[in-house]
Amino acid sequence: MIPKKTTVKDSHIVKIAVERENHMAQLINLDQRHPLASKIQDICNGWSISDHQNYALQFCESNNQKYVTEKNRNEIKNGSVLRLQYSPSKTASDAMEVLLNGNPQEKAQRLKELTSLSTDHTFALEFIKEKGLDTLIKMIEEGGQTNEEILNYSLASFVELMEHGTVSWEVPENSFVARNIEIVRNFQKYPTNCGESALSNLENIVMCSNKHVLVAEDIKLQDILRLLQEVNSPVMRQNAIALLNALFVKADESRRRTIAHTISAKQFRLALIGNGLGTEMTHQLYVLQTLTLGLLEKRMRMKMNAQDQDAHEKIKELRRIAFDDHTNALNQSDDHIRRGGGSGAGNVNFSQYYKKLGFKCDINPAQDFIETPPGILALDCMVYFARNYTQQYAKIVRENSCRADEHECPFGRTSIELVKVLCDILRIGEPPAEQSGDFQPMFFTHDSPFEEFFCICVITLNRTWKDMRATAEDFSTTFSVVREQIQRTLKLRPENLEDFRNKIALLTYQQITTLRQQERTSKEECDSTASAIVKLKEKISPHILELIKQQRLSFLVEGTRFAKYLRGTRTKDKFWYARLSPNHKVIHYGDCDEKNIPTMEELPKKLPISEIKQLLEGKECPHMKETRIRKSAVNLAFSITFENMEHSTLDFVAPDESIFNYWTDGINALLCQPMVSKQKNEDFDTLLSMEIKLRLLDTEGVDISKDPPPIPEDPENYDFCFES
Repeated sequence: MIPKKTTVKDSHIVKIAVERENHMAQLINLDQRHPLASKIQDICNGWSISDHQNYALQFCESNNQKYVTEKNRNEIKNGSVLRLQYSPSKTASDAMEVLLNGNPQEKAQRLKELTSLSTDHTFALEFIKEKGLDTLIKMIEEGGQTNEEILNYSLASFVELMEHGTVSWEVPENSFVARNIEIVRNFQKYPTNCGESALSNLENIVMCSNKHVLVAEDIKLQDILRLLQEVNSPVMRQNAIALLNALFVKADESRRRTIAHTISAKQFRLALIGNGLGTEMTHQLYVLQTLTLGLLEKRMRMKMNAQDQDAHEKIKELRRIAFDDHTNALNQSDDHIRRGGGSGAGNVNFSQYYKKLGFKCDINPAQDFIETPPGILALDCMVYFARNYTQQYAKIVRENSCRADEHECPFGRTSIELVKVLCDILRIGEPPAEQSGDFQPMFFTHDSPFEEFFCICVITLNRTWKDMRATAEDFSTTFSVVREQIQRTLKLRPENLEDFRNKIALLTYQQITTLRQQERTSKEECDSTASAIVKLKEKISPHILELIKQQRLSFLVEGTRFAKYLRGTRTKDKFWYARLSPNHKVIHYGDCDEKNIPTMEELPKKLPISEIKQLLEGKECPHMKETRIRKSAVNLAFSITFENMEHSTLDFVAPDESIFNYWTDGINALLCQPMVSKQKNEDFDTLLSMEIKLRLLDTEGVDISKDPPPIPEDPENYDFCFES
């Protein structure tokens, strides 16, 4: 018999369709190993096109209309549909001809086409090579003044061409920068798209060229903020904030503080947040949030200087506000010392008050502000809390300083640690992440957002400390709970600080404990359904069952004292004892007293395991047939029937449910029957769960997929080459 010939599939050949306007599509085989130009020539020949060098293939998908090149031809798959079009160089040349010599309507139409063509890197290179970028810049500076369409599409095309990063932003001259600034200043006079493009251009000029000084000098901050107040376009608003961020990044510290102070005004804060925040807008606001909060870095990294009189006055102010009623006389003495008065006042000891304030170094509290972070920023926040929430501050300090037990919450030490935690959560001092959208609207709703944030958190810290009945030894544990309270609340994106206050008040220590347990249980349940975990359970389950079986048999070897029952009624002060022999072949039993445990030799009666017929439980037991027997005794009763003695049984009533479960499981194990008690199921689940957790310790924090990863396809061949 002649073997059937098999067809070998050539992976280098793809079957595609090529379209051309007003022509029937061609179905062809494209060999990816052959030059693209030769295949384009074949396609042109099929349609009798002679100048094949002026044509190229283009993808047809709505989200992908790039020209096909030697670099991206691997994106062509079986069934792809391509389009035969004029080549990038031909299209760029034709576009330049119209832009230089066409009438306004023709220019506007060609520029409109250019905005979509410019997204393709191949075309962009050809158009720039034809001096197209210079032409667009000239049209933006001059020609667009009489035709809004030309200006609109010129700006849009310029933005797309520059996105490819092949041309430096140093190329545009000052006149081009001034033109974009003029469009932004007078945004009401121009179409929205013009403002969007002009803002994008200015942002890139600020970030990527030396002309950022020109932009910073010529465009006023109020112009951008007024635009945010009056414009509804999401893209224009996001581009405006992106420009604001760029100006912030390039500014010196003094200018940064001016920008932050200006945008903190209520009308501008509301304009920044606006409505309908998209992903990119959220990211830009997050960047602005990070930059403004970053102004705290200087104080956060500043150690307290012994010569810093202002900082020393703040420490004294903390003392005065907390203990005002107690220290009037001391304050007068303090003032007398500062004025160079007599030395008699120098005997006043303030360390007791600083100790009550919770400072580590009560003799010289300034030492507590040497660690950075949080540095002197912690003192700023503490004084802000004392000044603006005087009653709550005094209450917290006095409550904790007057407690006689070890559960006081030291205000000074905990506040310093809290500021450190807040700086870490908000990543103060770190640059904005490129993809993060961790924007918190509440930081744009107050003149002093960080300080207010601290005030809410320090009150939460005190409440949590009380709820946990924490001591100094629980310091780190308490702060792990407080950190979680803050982070969980921030994930809810509170709209303002009052909303944050209300939300974090609901996240008590008890609630955090409950949520942790729920998440742990949920994760365990999720992990338990993963195929890898299921197989692991199947593998170790026999070992767990064997472990339970050995425990039950060991319990039977130890033996148990049982009460005697006569006709279902317990006989007072009458007991008997039963135990399994170490070789698990015989049950020894006999009478015993209430105190002593008999040895195996002292038990005269024997029941060979081989003689056991079956195990009976509950009402099935012969000694539980009486109707007067208590239900509790029935539930603990079991009997062993003998193989060769039809009416003889060994009857038990266990002292409690646990012993009942151990004995019935043990006897079933001896009879090679399944252990079916409730206790066995609980033990099995506990031991299995523990064993799984132990084996998965190295995978902590790793998500376990429910399904195994797919097995990759076989390679085209096995001719692997290993280079030394």
